[in-house]
Amino acid sequence: MRIVIVDDDVFVSGALKTILETDEEITVAGVGADGNDAVVLYKKEKPDVLLMDIRMKEKSGLEAAKEILSFDESARILLLTTFSDDEYIVKALKYGVKGYLLKQDYNSILPALKAVHLGQSVFGTEITFRVEESLKEYGIVYEELSGVKPNPGLSLAREGVKKASSFGADLILAVGGGSVIDTAKAAALGAANPGTDIWEFWMGRAQTVKALPVGVVLTIPAAGSEMSDSAVLTDEDTKKKAGYNSDIVRPRFAVLNPELAYTLPKYQLACGIVDILMHTLERYFTPVAGNELTDELAEGLMRTVIRNGKKAYENQEDYDAMSELTWCASLSHNGLTGLGRPKDFACHKLGHELSGRFDEAHGATLSAVWGSWAKYVYQMDLDRFVRYGKQVWNIETEDKEEAALASIEQTEQFFRSLNMPVCLGELSIGVQTEGVLKSLAEYATKKDTVRLGCFKELTAQDAYEIYKEANHR
Repeated sequence: MRIVIVDDDVFVSGALKTILETDEEITVAGVGADGNDAVVLYKKEKPDVLLMDIRMKEKSGLEAAKEILSFDESARILLLTTFSDDEYIVKALKYGVKGYLLKQDYNSILPALKAVHLGQSVFGTEITFRVEESLKEYGIVYEELSGVKPNPGLSLAREGVKKASSFGADLILAVGGGSVIDTAKAAALGAANPGTDIWEFWMGRAQTVKALPVGVVLTIPAAGSEMSDSAVLTDEDTKKKAGYNSDIVRPRFAVLNPELAYTLPKYQLACGIVDILMHTLERYFTPVAGNELTDELAEGLMRTVIRNGKKAYENQEDYDAMSELTWCASLSHNGLTGLGRPKDFACHKLGHELSGRFDEAHGATLSAVWGSWAKYVYQMDLDRFVRYGKQVWNIETEDKEEAALASIEQTEQFFRSLNMPVCLGELSIGVQTEGVLKSLAEYATKKDTVRLGCFKELTAQDAYEIYKEANHR
């Protein structure tokens, strides 16, 4: 991995060069002192990652990043910053930089560079730092587990169990989004049940009766794990992605501050918006009717997500819009919008196979399959789709068939407005072979021994037909 370092403090750039050159995988291809050097070195060296200070005297890192990304949208830029740079961070992330780190956080630089090289986004630890300072102020002793990625892995969760157990943790505090919270829940389960590997719980081969308490400082409105009874992990070896559900892992408290989501990359925010909407859609389309208040709650939440999702996507510093999304995320997955009826979650099962096998973002897999699922099942309850169209999208068409299909189209158009995929061909994996589609369907249904969903119970053949319908550009 070839790195270019740019910082107007020669002591900082020298220290960074020394740190990076201790890793055999890294070559420092050049060192610059201002934004002008950054542009010249980037064009000359074409580094895998550009590591650059955000504030420099001659030409700032912000200006250099904007210029570089104007001629190379694929540039992978990681900025170094301080607490006082919040305004600059927001602008930089809007330009398309891959993330930022605190200058003093030397221990995170190597893993952050490797993550950015792999196409991931990295965010500074200032939120964690503030939490740590609060813990120290009140004399609370803690250990830290870092390295959680989207589609959280079983291996790191197991590491969390070991660390919590050896430390003797009394509480697991998750500072992050759904992936961090789900990893925290796994650590809480494992530490409270020594002698049982946590994957046994996820596979349903072991029962749990206790877990350490979990608390949350939320940084992204999305999964709703801060109020849910569920956690999802992926076994990296088998590519199996599975969920665990129990009230014993429902967090005891959650701190929700919409401002912490201001600096999210747009793609991550869009994935979150889709996930929020889908958590209620998967509770709305079920075979049980007659829950009037539950319907009204669900429809009101979906209208709120759609209205404020658009606003937050256009302006991430719209506090009111981000606040509404944050609250919707929590309510959409705490069971409220599905009270009195079963969950369907067929699209989640179909999406899990895609994200587990190909490491696609969870929200993107949901938007990629929902329309095909809806077109495959809508005739099971035409009136339900008509109601959805009328109450959520204000569709007044008298022809029921037309109204139902219009509601599906409106939902897909909303996903498109967020630049989210509505088919497999729009995911990074592209169009798949028939063999892959059949394999996905077989794995999703455990070789046709499990039925997916309840609105229409899907067989392996049904799952294949839905994947096939979504398999285009």
